[in-house]
Amino acid sequence: MNGVTGRMGTNQHLIRSIVAIREQGGIALGPGERIMPEPVLVGRNEDKLRALASAHGDLAISTDLDAVLADPKYTVYFDAQTTQRRYGAVKQAIAAGKHIYCEKPSACTSAEALELDRLAKVAGVKHGVVQDKLWLPGLMKLKYLIDTGYFGKILSVRGDFGYWVFTGHGQPAQRPSWNYRKEDGGGIITDMLCHWRYVVDNLFGNVTSVSCLGNVDIEERIDENGKAYTCTADDSAYATFVTDQGTICQFNSSWCTRVRRDDLLTIQVDGTNASAVAGLRNCVVQHDANTPKPVWNPDVDSPIDFWSGWTDVPTNQIFDNAFKVQWELFLKHVVTDSPFRWGMIEGAKGVQLAELGLESWAKRAWVDVPVLG
Repeated sequence: MNGVTGRMGTNQHLIRSIVAIREQGGIALGPGERIMPEPVLVGRNEDKLRALASAHGDLAISTDLDAVLADPKYTVYFDAQTTQRRYGAVKQAIAAGKHIYCEKPSACTSAEALELDRLAKVAGVKHGVVQDKLWLPGLMKLKYLIDTGYFGKILSVRGDFGYWVFTGHGQPAQRPSWNYRKEDGGGIITDMLCHWRYVVDNLFGNVTSVSCLGNVDIEERIDENGKAYTCTADDSAYATFVTDQGTICQFNSSWCTRVRRDDLLTIQVDGTNASAVAGLRNCVVQHDANTPKPVWNPDVDSPIDFWSGWTDVPTNQIFDNAFKVQWELFLKHVVTDSPFRWGMIEGAKGVQLAELGLESWAKRAWVDVPVLG
């Protein structure tokens, strides 16, 4: 596990996924058969690694990636480093014959991402890219509604993501400073359009074209060492996608917005028969029969409470951590060859859409999305 001293690597992948799997006694396969992951934490800062490993069961650590890749005991390589370090390390791990699981974006460019997909297939190693939002409770409830035909014809999708990331001038920032420097691989388009690609592809149809506008809203922030730096990467993005189903999907993403909605991410789906709004964990619906009939009159207060006309989709199952769910699916895939369809090509699709989003912004134009894979 390379790069797990960072925020996402520590919390979502190590503590809430691998450590949680170990604490539950592994992944059950059948009578008397379980998968028990034995991680080694790899990184450049031995003190950070040692503290993290000690806090979670005295796990193995190493600052020598070459040595770990040469050790036959470790058969899976996971990468949660900064994006700029990922391509070289994953390529090295493939050459060492390791199965590959990595965070998104899978590379800095679609050419690199496609090369990793090609190399993994030639090497015959199993491979996967993190697509965590597919297993969020709110989106799984939304997927159920789509699969059961609840909406009728889906007309449009509106996603709203983001929150206020403090600049560091008054309060410490809750995201790393490299996110806001283009030269270090930062930018919300690069980050979030990879997410929106797999969300849209898996729920609403394959993306065929994109229009995107980005902006650098905050020009100066304070880094982890208390020093001011100039922000060079986009921290807000306004994208519209069209799918092969003819569905229009609009997604706003911002680290410079204060939340007044149900969750940090909300996705509204409007159809001929019904609508739904999904957050990270919850989902509410409004059927045609329950839809109020407003009459436009800005001179009086609205007599309709628009919040009250929605009904919760019940939680009829236990939802596990989304990252952990995909980890378990990937480890089962490695051990038993069970299906796993979120390989490196899916990561390449995300990188491709981010690239085309940046191209659209530069050209101020719609850009077609070629088919990959």
